[in-house]
Amino acid sequence: MGIILHAGAMTTHRVRKEIHDSKESITALAKRYGINFKTVIKWRKRLNVNDLKYGPKKVKSALTDKEQAIVCEFRRVSQLPLGAGT
Repeated sequence: MGIILHAGAMTTHRVRKEIHDSKESITALAKRYGINFKTVIKWRKRLNVNDLKYGPKKVKSALTDKEQAIVCEFRRVSQLPLGAGT
């Protein structure tokens, strides 16, 4: 089974490892792999060559902890469905 990359992916794990371990210049690597020199710099700086998650690291809630506890307790006691139309 092949590797599935997202539509904008320009590097594979193997290419990122080659970039990370290479002693070649940044511009030479960028030309060889057809990528921006900033991408080469990014993979050289990283401690490992695994992709990182994008987006917020911690999910933010519009409710305070106290408000969230009240809502959860109400849902538990009322046993109402979560869906609006059900």
